[in-house]
Amino acid sequence: MILNVHALTKSFNGEDILHDVSFHIEKNEKAAIVGINGSGKTTLLKLILRQLKADSGSVTYAKDLRIGYLAQNQDLSGDRTIFEELSKSKRDLITMEKELTQAEEAMKHLSGRELEELSNRYVELQQKFSEQKGYAWRSEVQGVARGLGFSDDEMQKQISALSGGQKTRVALGKLLLTSPDLILLDEPTNHLDMASVSWLETYLKNVDSAVLIVSHDRYFLDRIVSKVIEIDQTHASVYLGNYTAYSEKKAKDRATRWHAYLKQQQIIKHQEDVITKLKSYNREKSIKRAESREKMLSKMERLERPTEAKSDMHIALIPSCESGNDVLHVEDLAKSFGTHSLFSHLDFDVKRGEKVAIIGKNGTGKTTLLKIIQGLVAPNEGYLQLGTKVHIGYYDQEHHVLHDQKTLFDEISDAYPTLNNTQIRSTLAAFLFTGDDVYKQISMLSGGEKGRMSLAKLMLSDANFLLLDEPTNHLDIVSKEILESAVSGYEGTVLYVSHDRYFINRTATRILELRNGKLISYIGNYDYYLDHCEERHAQMEEESARGSSLPPAKAMQTETKDASPAGGKEDWKTQKEYQAKKRKQEAELARTEQEIEQLEARDKEINEALQRPEIATDLAKLRKFTDEQEALQTRLHLLYDRWEELQ
Repeated sequence: MILNVHALTKSFNGEDILHDVSFHIEKNEKAAIVGINGSGKTTLLKLILRQLKADSGSVTYAKDLRIGYLAQNQDLSGDRTIFEELSKSKRDLITMEKELTQAEEAMKHLSGRELEELSNRYVELQQKFSEQKGYAWRSEVQGVARGLGFSDDEMQKQISALSGGQKTRVALGKLLLTSPDLILLDEPTNHLDMASVSWLETYLKNVDSAVLIVSHDRYFLDRIVSKVIEIDQTHASVYLGNYTAYSEKKAKDRATRWHAYLKQQQIIKHQEDVITKLKSYNREKSIKRAESREKMLSKMERLERPTEAKSDMHIALIPSCESGNDVLHVEDLAKSFGTHSLFSHLDFDVKRGEKVAIIGKNGTGKTTLLKIIQGLVAPNEGYLQLGTKVHIGYYDQEHHVLHDQKTLFDEISDAYPTLNNTQIRSTLAAFLFTGDDVYKQISMLSGGEKGRMSLAKLMLSDANFLLLDEPTNHLDIVSKEILESAVSGYEGTVLYVSHDRYFINRTATRILELRNGKLISYIGNYDYYLDHCEERHAQMEEESARGSSLPPAKAMQTETKDASPAGGKEDWKTQKEYQAKKRKQEAELARTEQEIEQLEARDKEINEALQRPEIATDLAKLRKFTDEQEALQTRLHLLYDRWEELQ
């Protein structure tokens, strides 16, 4: 055991934040602290670090324990480069390296006993340097930097020029490079793209350190931790397993507690009714029997009523009308800013009922694509078309749909003037805004509160096509799960951008990956994407290499050599346009065949799944699979028609 937290209690202004919290961490154990926003998770980390003093209880470390801590906000500054800042974590090795270099230089000018003495010291120092992997420290620094998303060119950027998110990544890199015995991380996946989060998962799983993480990233927790410490209403409960195991066990425990409580209440009610009836007979024998039952009832150990979830938001996404089957058609779309091209020649369709996730590295244009569809940004080329009866509801991660100067009440009232005061208050209460909170100004809200407010407006929109930009940002885990259920059960169509892999895994029926300015389509959730992305990336690179191996002009030279100069120029132009059109058609044919192959494989998987008893007897799972298969087969018929046209 390297950390023991025993009976820890902490209060602010007379109100308990944590009460009688106990747990321990073993060597190399990976554990998570979870709970709703404001439950005391960060406070607990600060108590463990002894940055705060507990009212009672204790925090005990193993002897000589080295702790590394990553807070949510960083205050790095100065003129050092990223490489120099990261290298500070290897200060001891750098000092040894300098000493070795100085000794090597000095030995050139010594002889006899002096040379022998220095040579012996040099060998000892060199052995120590080697044992501590000193010869690899630069490679280790560069590897961690690349893993966290910094290119080799960016390594020379000054810290003072970095954004808050970039500074957080540098701080995380420094912490990892120090190799502490216990790593404490507070929301470490904030500001990381999917590739960097995946790298961090692998690093933390394999690192020879214990890890204690506060995070709302459930997929991240699932991949790393083997213990979950839940903070709920000031108390801590410990669950063994990853996040999904914790979630299932908690739901089962809660159901068991409610069942036991309700059963006991039935017994108590029955006994009280019998006692009342016996007393009503007003006979000595009956009264004695009633008193006997009362005595037995008074000795019964009463079960405490399980707590209601007071802090759960309630969201119901219901479209006002059904759209046509074709919701969105995008063709040859391109967008650039100055000389920087985000994407080009994007072609895709979205059908009614689909839940489509757009993923990709930071800066690839995912949010820009949503803004183009919403009409907030104009494309450079291409066009898009909305289907019949399509009504868009837009959720913006920067919450531009909100007006900072308005109160929460006025924000809803002005947007939906037909709602009365009671309806407005009921809507706001569903998103946890009650009492005088409804008269707060939007500008005073936290990121999570603005997120809930934007979701409230989205719910009222009655839209049948939702465009969501990072909808789970700033939401606690409970709110994320509620939003997941709402999106999964939504009968309209959803196109969203998200880094939340758990959310994608639970809600997406298709994934569009924006990579190198192009889109790759995957018919399935995030697990399906992980299983197939490497193969698709390799195919994409192979097609790109094959497409560039023969320049079009070279293929056209023999066709235009006998033409007159003017005619040749026109013929060459015509041929170039024809070849470009032909290449585009061939590329679309290849994409269509590839998607058909994927869909047919997925259709086979669903058919096999539907044969399994555990699916056939679970109505929720059965409906999910049949809905997916129906959407899949609709898409297949369209692709077969398009394939015939392209032949």
